[in-house]
Amino acid sequence: MSSQRAEAALKVLVQRLDSELPLPRYALPDDAGADIVAARDLLLAPGDRAVLPTGIAIALPEGYAAFVHPRSGLAARAGLGLVNAPGTIDAGYRGEIMLIVINHDSSQPLQLTRGERVAQLVFQRVERAAFVEVAELPPSARGTGGQGSTGGAAVLQPARPADYGGDK
Repeated sequence: MSSQRAEAALKVLVQRLDSELPLPRYALPDDAGADIVAARDLLLAPGDRAVLPTGIAIALPEGYAAFVHPRSGLAARAGLGLVNAPGTIDAGYRGEIMLIVINHDSSQPLQLTRGERVAQLVFQRVERAAFVEVAELPPSARGTGGQGSTGGAAVLQPARPADYGGDK
C-alpha cells in the first residue's frame, strides 16, 4: 500500500473478542474488501443456514457503514452465501460481527474451519435521507418497470416494462 493511501485510510476501531483470531486484513493492496474469519468450526448440510461468529466487534466513524459481502471463491466453488448479503453494520453497532451463512449446494455439506476467511468487509460513506412526501413522483425514462424489465439475460427477453406496470 502506498504511503499516500495509508495516510488516507479510514480508521476503524477493532475489538478482538478472541485473541487467537486475526484482525480483518486486505489480501492484496487494491482489494475493496477486508477478509474476516470464522470464530468456530461449522458444518453446514446442503441448504442449511446458521449464525457464525467472527470474533471481532468494530466502531465506525459517524457517517460510515460497513457491508459484509460473501467471498466469491467460496460462493463459486463451495456454495457458501450470506443470507442477508450484503449485511449492514451501522456506525453505532458495537456487538460482535455475526454472519448469517447458508450452504447453497444442493448435495454437498460444507465444512467451515475456525480461522478460515469466510467473508469480507467493505466500508462506505453513507448519507442520511430527508424524506419528503409527495402526491406524485416526477416521470423518468424507466418509470415503474422493475424485476428485469430492461432485459439483458435471455431468460428475461419476453419481459417488457408494461408487464410490470411500466410507463411504456
